[in-house]
Amino acid sequence: MNNKNEYVSQQIIEDACEWAIMHGVAFRQADNTARHCPFSLAPTTMEREVYQHLLTVTPLIAKLISGVSEDHDFLQASLSDMAKADPFFGSLMMLHQQAHGDKNTRNGEHQAPARQPLLLMRTDFMDDREQGAKVIEFNGIAAGMGPFGQRATQLHQYMSEQWGSVYQQWLEDPLSKQADNVGLEQLALGITASAQAIKTQYAEAGKPTFLMVVQKNEDNVYDQHLLEVELQKQGVRTVRRTFEQLSKQLSTGEEQRLLLDGVGGIDVVYLRAGYQYSDYYAPELNEAECCYTLSQIRVFIEKHNVAVNATISQQLATSKSMQMMLTMMDAKEYLRWGLTLDEANLVKSVLAEMKPVSADVIEWFSTSANKDQWVLKNQGEGGGHCIFGDDIAEKLAELKPEEYDAWALMQRLYPHERDVPTVAVRDSQQTLVSDLVSEIGLFTAHYQGQPVTELNGYAGYLIRSKPASENEGGIHSGQGILDSLTLID
Repeated sequence: MNNKNEYVSQQIIEDACEWAIMHGVAFRQADNTARHCPFSLAPTTMEREVYQHLLTVTPLIAKLISGVSEDHDFLQASLSDMAKADPFFGSLMMLHQQAHGDKNTRNGEHQAPARQPLLLMRTDFMDDREQGAKVIEFNGIAAGMGPFGQRATQLHQYMSEQWGSVYQQWLEDPLSKQADNVGLEQLALGITASAQAIKTQYAEAGKPTFLMVVQKNEDNVYDQHLLEVELQKQGVRTVRRTFEQLSKQLSTGEEQRLLLDGVGGIDVVYLRAGYQYSDYYAPELNEAECCYTLSQIRVFIEKHNVAVNATISQQLATSKSMQMMLTMMDAKEYLRWGLTLDEANLVKSVLAEMKPVSADVIEWFSTSANKDQWVLKNQGEGGGHCIFGDDIAEKLAELKPEEYDAWALMQRLYPHERDVPTVAVRDSQQTLVSDLVSEIGLFTAHYQGQPVTELNGYAGYLIRSKPASENEGGIHSGQGILDSLTLID
């Protein structure tokens, strides 16, 4: 990145930053001020054919994950080794077992918990130069930033209308057309549909109620509030609580109704927390077993008739280990979860090769693998959980055999670099980036396994771009910038 130069009038940069703040594209600071999210001045491009393929295949991935997540015995059997290697997922597996109860003595099956699964998922892709578009990861819990994705599209539309000549100067292809992005409305539509489905089962007056479970002192609140505002427009009441607050405020009503003190019946629970130990940690509880009390809130919620995202099952089904297993399976095996063979083959077409970590694989990697073709991942969510290049061999050598199952090797993706340099804006400062690459996350919404958007389950996209030289591309925790998408024929 070059710095200190003014590639665009600073007045235009400030105008764009003020637009971003005014429209909620921001992070909250510790002193309660707001800082705009980093963004690109003009969108990236993708071939329309590639984009259409992703629009077709992503709801099928969600359909597959919906089926896998409700297959209790399969999850328990297939993830047991990973659960022993990763303490956090080990605790999730215990919660999962607890939520599903003991086996029914008559038919040998586990009793499904009362909650109704609402899968709000983001599937992240990179368009590899040689392999084409491939999945990086599934995000089934705290899969946020759909609102920011739509706002980035709107920001670029604003730049096009307000500062047309500058926008055109940085546009990759002047003939490209903006890809529609209605993620905010479609995600809210899916949530509203599930909220109303629960609400109608109870003879209660008033609006359906949506509960967002959030982290304490969260800084990524504006993305969350944008979704809440859209839900309020669609006639849904919204409330926010931490796990700690819920530990004292939840109770059970008639017919397995989930009740929140001072609010009443809850129709949808949406977890923007719960993907790491710290979300369940309350030091004042002074627990013998870390995080037990707050993690039990999830089991309590799932024993009620309420739409939930993410269920414990969904979190397990979108883990890196499950991604690896699905990648290594034959397409025919997907048929057990309701896909046709054609649908299964479509899903397989976008899954990048993955390998489990074992003594043999470590030996192969250290002696004959091309180290730049692989990335080593653990089960963590968000940024900072990937290891690249020569660091992989070093990490593999450190691992104890009992830790192997918490890790996986995945084919490294090398997306196309943008054809023209880009102006990135961070903290109101402009920087020229000449090697920008992009990752596209497609949102889907399914309730009880069925699509609940006007677009067959699809619910908008999020583009995050970063310099090719940077490994961490998160907006929140890496060198990523918000971006949008234009299509070329």
